Amino acid sequence: MSDSEIDSLLDATVGARDPATEPLLRHGDIEILGRMPYSSNATFLVTVDNGDDRTQAIYKPERGERPLWDFPGGLWRREVATYELARHLGWEVVPPTVTRSDAPLGVGSLQCFVPARYEEHYFTLRDDPSYRRAFERICALDVVANNTDRKAGHCLLGRDGRIWAIDNGLSFHVEFKLRTVIWDFADDPLDSEIHDVLCRLCHDGLPDSIVELLDVAERDATIGRARALATGGRFPTDPTGQRYPWPLV
Repeated sequence: MSDSEIDSLLDATVGARDPATEPLLRHGDIEILGRMPYSSNATFLVTVDNGDDRTQAIYKPERGERPLWDFPGGLWRREVATYELARHLGWEVVPPTVTRSDAPLGVGSLQCFVPARYEEHYFTLRDDPSYRRAFERICALDVVANNTDRKAGHCLLGRDGRIWAIDNGLSFHVEFKLRTVIWDFADDPLDSEIHDVLCRLCHDGLPDSIVELLDVAERDATIGRARALATGGRFPTDPTGQRYPWPLV
């Protein structure tokens, strides 16, 4: 499906910031519209409808995942866990993402589709000060979640004017594997809000919504990364110059 074809199918009555969207994703009827372009795994654009509300979403079924040597199957769990982590931290930077076991191709993640300005990405947006706060939060989120694939094109400028972080499946590995294009804040002090939120996470632990998605070692490693980031008080640096994903966009 091309961008123009996708746009022609968009008829949502609720969007990523609407309180009705998450319940709709959890319980609405799912209709597959087509397969998304440029995806290494089976990724589908769907419509979710409950008779009152309707939205488009991205469906990633487990059965459509290509096996990876360094991640177990079920990457969709990590998509959901990243949303739950961002929500728990109070950072509205990941579109609502839920588990659906009754989806047409079996269990997987369902993420609210964000209509975006597709020509924009992290590298075209990073110098705009109005987006700095969102990018700092995504940067901190990726460190804690150990995102191994934060490409520039995974940062969307929604038509709502907000920055959204998508494609979060390669996250939460026990081994430190951070790969990201967001290195502009390297060695900058953490914003006080980010620092305080991370300290609360370390004190309170992960919520049940994340516990059920990750194993014990992954959960412990997540808290360990949050503690290290909060204790250091600064965004990390990459002295190797190698912690970038490929392709960059």
